[in-house]
Amino acid sequence: MWAMALKRVGEPLVLEERPDPEPGPSELLIRVEACGVCRTDLHVVDGELPDVRPPIVPGHEVVGRVVRRGADVEGVAIGARVGVAWLGRACGHCPYCRDGRENLCDDPEFTGYNRDGGYATHIVAEAAFVAPLADDVDAVATAPLLCAGLIGWRALKAAGPGRRVGLYGFGAAAHILAQICRSEGREVYAFTRPGDEAAQSFARGLGAVWAGGSDQPAPAPLDAAILFAPVGALVPAALRATRKGGRVVCAGIHMSDIPSFPYRWLWGERQIVSVANLTRADAAEFFAVARRVDIRTEVTRYRLEDANRALADLRDGRLQGAAALAP
Repeated sequence: MWAMALKRVGEPLVLEERPDPEPGPSELLIRVEACGVCRTDLHVVDGELPDVRPPIVPGHEVVGRVVRRGADVEGVAIGARVGVAWLGRACGHCPYCRDGRENLCDDPEFTGYNRDGGYATHIVAEAAFVAPLADDVDAVATAPLLCAGLIGWRALKAAGPGRRVGLYGFGAAAHILAQICRSEGREVYAFTRPGDEAAQSFARGLGAVWAGGSDQPAPAPLDAAILFAPVGALVPAALRATRKGGRVVCAGIHMSDIPSFPYRWLWGERQIVSVANLTRADAAEFFAVARRVDIRTEVTRYRLEDANRALADLRDGRLQGAAALAP
């Protein structure tokens, strides 16, 4: 197999040949057809997440086909198409797992963070944590749904049923979520990097009723705001744009420090909440919604060996929608 491995935090990934891994008793060996490029991968590569321990293969938006099963795996056919997401394993016995909140597990493993991910030709995954996918889906178009779609869905649930939804940072997750919001009759207000007219036009094309820079005020009070951009300074801005009783959802795994702000911006029973990781139930819910809405992803395709270029394009804001590696 071939993999793009992080050998040292802050340095480019290295293409290397490895022996094909052997799946453990409860695992699957999967041939990777596509792996999405997520901002979380940047946080891993750049060392913005704690306890990154190279060598590690990033990538947690994986679509592939099963080529080998562990001895204890049943119910998954060789050749079946599956998805591998961020939550690679949960302990199943901590208080959070027992309470149905495996996303907060005390002893988890995360794909592409503390177990090797999908920037490779093959990946080993726990069979209980893969998502079944239809045989006829487009692998590259589907890959971003495994995190950008899932985290967007969980964030929307956290935001509540409000009609006017502000999306701060119009990238992979927001361009998927905008389609869901439109299907539910919600109004989307898209906030992009200041002056990014291409992103604003892209948002309008996906049904946003308004699109502008994150330095601009919202044209109407928002019922909720969801922050995908990892910029702490946007939290006070989103609070000011949100009506009384509204909610600001921080959807990223990493964010720069939130600056101080007057209490009156929070007062009025506004709330700030975060979304952490995902559950398998989120995947089941979201893929049912995705089929109903017929989500169309905008994906820039890269070869596996061009992973560093894909990460650089994401870091510098050169992507429209999502990106994926296709070995």
